[in-house]
Amino acid sequence: MTFMRTARGPLLRVVSSQLESIGDPTSRASSLTASALLSNLVDPEQSLPSPPASDRAAWQSVTAPELVARAEADRETPWPQPRPHDAAHYHRDGDRRSWETAAFARVQRSSRSVVAAAITGDPAWLPEVLDGAVLLCEQSSWCWPAHDESHTKRGWALPDMAAPVVDLGAGEMAAHLTWLDHTIGRELEAAYPGIRSRIRHEVRTRVLDPFMARDDWWWLGESRLAINWNPWILGNVLAAALRLLDAPEDAEYRAQIVGRVIAGLDNYVADLPEDGAIDEGYHYWWEGSARLLEALNLLHHATGGRVDAIAEIPAVRNTVAFPHRMQLSEGWFVSVSDSRARSSSSRPWRLLERAAETIEDRDAAAFARAHTPVVDADETMNLARIIQELTGAVETRTSTRQHPPLPSRVWLPSTQMLLAREHGGSPRGLTVVAKGGHNAESHNHNDVGSVIVASDGIPVIVDAGRPTYTAETFGENRYRMWMMQSDWHSVPVIAGHSQGVGREFAASDVSPRTPDATRDDALSLELAGAYGLGDRMSWRRTVRLGRGEREVIVRDAWSWHDEHPGGTDEVRFLLAGEVTLGERRATVVPLDGASPVEITWAGPATGSLLAKELDDPTLVDVWGTRLTRLDIDVSAVSELAVTIRQTTVGDRGAHSTSVHDMGAGSANADSTDAGGTGANGTDAPSMDAHSPDSEGAR
Repeated sequence: MTFMRTARGPLLRVVSSQLESIGDPTSRASSLTASALLSNLVDPEQSLPSPPASDRAAWQSVTAPELVARAEADRETPWPQPRPHDAAHYHRDGDRRSWETAAFARVQRSSRSVVAAAITGDPAWLPEVLDGAVLLCEQSSWCWPAHDESHTKRGWALPDMAAPVVDLGAGEMAAHLTWLDHTIGRELEAAYPGIRSRIRHEVRTRVLDPFMARDDWWWLGESRLAINWNPWILGNVLAAALRLLDAPEDAEYRAQIVGRVIAGLDNYVADLPEDGAIDEGYHYWWEGSARLLEALNLLHHATGGRVDAIAEIPAVRNTVAFPHRMQLSEGWFVSVSDSRARSSSSRPWRLLERAAETIEDRDAAAFARAHTPVVDADETMNLARIIQELTGAVETRTSTRQHPPLPSRVWLPSTQMLLAREHGGSPRGLTVVAKGGHNAESHNHNDVGSVIVASDGIPVIVDAGRPTYTAETFGENRYRMWMMQSDWHSVPVIAGHSQGVGREFAASDVSPRTPDATRDDALSLELAGAYGLGDRMSWRRTVRLGRGEREVIVRDAWSWHDEHPGGTDEVRFLLAGEVTLGERRATVVPLDGASPVEITWAGPATGSLLAKELDDPTLVDVWGTRLTRLDIDVSAVSELAVTIRQTTVGDRGAHSTSVHDMGAGSANADSTDAGGTGANGTDAPSMDAHSPDSEGAR
């Protein structure tokens, strides 16, 4: 979807008002003036919200013994070396991991050395810090190979040094060197004169100047919806401009860059839905909305508190609540699009806690404080997050661990997602998630009408989530990958049809219903349009949590306006755990010791099991080596109600067969990707990014 923005969005209006900028507040042409920013930006040395290593009183209170120990182990060992032929691999076979693993390991080692130098104050760390900084400065390209333009523009396998590309990788590298310089630059320059000039030259040449020279950076969102790249890159550009453009003659250029960053962030904020939901899911919130919060915090700090936008914009306020609304239990979250169900990565919890405090959201603050008593910062985060989490921990180390809120009901109209929990405030019992939406969401999976059910907070009916990223993940063959297809989501197959790709393949007549808010929550929606069959038939799905009955019911009813065209009708559920099939029922023993569940249905509808063996490391890390699909053939009926209840292992009964015991037949061991067609249904270009953060690919 393309368009052209013509008016200021909410962020530009707020910032212009707070800075009393001149111009028509409805016009993007009258953007923030350099003079308005010049008079409000603090000095470069004071522009980042963390103490330099020279502030020994601040850093002597910081502890990170495990991180420092890993830095000690690095010394006298070779630095990781990303190799050119590994970068070229991406354009031949789509392999991202070979180059990215070495490149990220190099950055992580540099982060460890900076933190060790700052905490200890020992000048013996400076050679290690210098080596890392110079190696990064000498790296041929900061753009990750998956995003480089030289291959598409010139057919090259290697980057064009004369045309730097500002992508996620380049932004991350600029920010890394910025925070390195801010933290330890004074000591480094005293020992190795000239290093700070080198850092400034490389960041300006590779990132700041190209950012300002081109108007066609797609991720700015000037003519398309802005996605998580926007605040991620812009926040990094902002930090670099604020801190590294510290020569007096650069003051106006610095203000111009800050103005353009604010205008770009305005696009993301304008596209952020009023309810604050992220269609890319929980994990992408941390690399999208959380990056926005970081950028807004930077602006607040760098303007001496004059710019204070977080509390002023409803969508920004509401997005602060999104992470805790997606929690199923400790470590488990709702997985939609390319998000993952299990989270074990370090997160900038104090960022979320501060934002929650700013807007006085007690539930969001409680969710953050469920993690903050333990310092959750390591080198898998970028250096900016590590330093701010570690130095911020001194202020909040005495805070009391709180319980996450786990709300009983969440309704997000922008994504048409309902979450309903049997017991508010506890993962105990059943939790159900149902979504409508459309099949052109960012990082889209064909999953309109899909259902997730958790037992004691552990997913049992699941969304598989994303695999390890390769070129194929964001290329024309995306929907040949089984986990992207509706066939492998908990949605129907209608007359042999799978769901189509594109915004027109969507749910309609979506209705969240709460007949009795203390007992029942339900979502009802029409699914035929998601299959391109809206003019020929109706397929109505209603998903209900009955709190009094302690059950989830998924009810499907369908009818054709003319004759049935042939082909099988099936209701499918993707299951995690040990699955046993009986007569008109299946029992699942979930992961992590959660209470077993029984899935039952009535009538002449037969069920079968299909095993999907997993070997992708990203999927195995979440689900183990197997998922199982329950296929219920409903060709002989016109409606089906499937009931999910918690049970005990002893209730399985006799005459049951486990998928683990079955060979060919109704439960087949299928380790190959199912076929499919269709182009990438996202609005983004056919590329995406890895992150140095430990969640891996982005």
